[in-house]
Amino acid sequence: MADRQELIDKSACEMVELLDAGEISPDDALDTLEARIAQVDRQVNALPTLCFERARDQTRRLRDIPPADRGLLRGLPVPIKDLTNVAGVRTTFGSKLLEDNTPDITGAVAQTLENNGAVIYAKSNTPEFGTGGHTFNDVFGTTRNPHDLSKSAGGSSGGAAAALASGTAWLAHGSDMAGSLRTPASFCGIASLRPSPGLIATDPGNFPFQFLGQEGPMARSVEDVALLTDAMCGLSHRAGLSKPAPATSFLSAARHPRMPQNVAFSPDLDLTQTSREVREAFDKAMKTLAGSGMDLEETHPDLSDAEEAFTLQRALIYAGNLGGDLEKTRNTLKPEVVWNVEKGLAAGGDEIRSALMAQGRVFESAAGFMQDHDVFVCPATIVSPFPAEERYPGSSSGVPISDYYGWLKIVYAITATSLPVITIPCGRTADGLPLGIQLVGKPHGEQALFSIARYLEEIFGWDLVPVDPARR
Repeated sequence: MADRQELIDKSACEMVELLDAGEISPDDALDTLEARIAQVDRQVNALPTLCFERARDQTRRLRDIPPADRGLLRGLPVPIKDLTNVAGVRTTFGSKLLEDNTPDITGAVAQTLENNGAVIYAKSNTPEFGTGGHTFNDVFGTTRNPHDLSKSAGGSSGGAAAALASGTAWLAHGSDMAGSLRTPASFCGIASLRPSPGLIATDPGNFPFQFLGQEGPMARSVEDVALLTDAMCGLSHRAGLSKPAPATSFLSAARHPRMPQNVAFSPDLDLTQTSREVREAFDKAMKTLAGSGMDLEETHPDLSDAEEAFTLQRALIYAGNLGGDLEKTRNTLKPEVVWNVEKGLAAGGDEIRSALMAQGRVFESAAGFMQDHDVFVCPATIVSPFPAEERYPGSSSGVPISDYYGWLKIVYAITATSLPVITIPCGRTADGLPLGIQLVGKPHGEQALFSIARYLEEIFGWDLVPVDPARR
């Protein structure tokens, strides 16, 4: 067997190949991760809840099963974001309200992963109820960026992204409403997919047909994201929105890179103000693509209704989930959560009607725009990783709670389109911190998007090896 550092540096696809060939066992993979976590995660705080005993119970059951019959992932360990239940494992949602919660039932997407050969060994950190683009909470504290421990890892899938970047995971489960797969991917220099509604089945909860919140895969490369997508997708009787897995795997699509012919791009969607360092990195990335022979056009769909469509529907979800007990819980919940709940509770019929009509216009505009373009490219964040002590950009200089997520407009506007989005690294700031771009595909167009994303990933030539956490 290769030594542990060699295994840490391997891609998830390479690890699955080793597991399939019997050159390593699922126990070897767990031992490697347990040692790596002991080495680096005290600094990073990506995986605050570990469940190695449960994981080893699962690997013992796998020992007598031929690798080819263990499922697609062949026993590869995968952490689950702490917003999804795993039976017998502490699941807090990052909230003091649930700090002692240990569910009896595993959530739909985690169950799908286990059915496809994943071994769950940890829960990744998240802000309270996934609220905000920076991962901190009163239960476990702050997750830090492995590239610079003084900076944010992003959120709300910040624990998952930081685990991948620091080598305590080969693949990671995450979720996304206002950029929670995309912001941490950009901050930590990894890749992710926010899928089309229904591709990855999730627990129905109180809103089985909402599409704003989607669960999705994260990894250090496009091929690895595709592998995890294959392991997460498919029909589920537990989900309100669900569709069959495609006949051809997403991994196969990623392994057939294709140059896009018509590339649209925008640095700001005409909705927000991109910081100078992000704009410089983005402009450089677009020049790189143009120099490779692609036909680029600076244009974008009309997303002027996206803020109205997204903000109110999101607030209604918060009100439905947390509004019933707000008077009992408001002093425990963080103020950003309370603000969302109160906004939803205060919404009137005309406001709701207007937001739903705006949603229709956003989808029509974006879907129509993509008929003339293979991919649409924009930054995955308007700021570089900010100090980990900040609640959100500008919080220490007077930006009010009501605008705590305003800096996420470039991602939540894309959420409102419902189109699939792959995020990949495209460059670095002057300080060496990663920055990423969103690659937006056609409606339900993940297959083509994976081929394009893999092609662009090769052009940018990102280093896929995890980093040793560093304090700059």
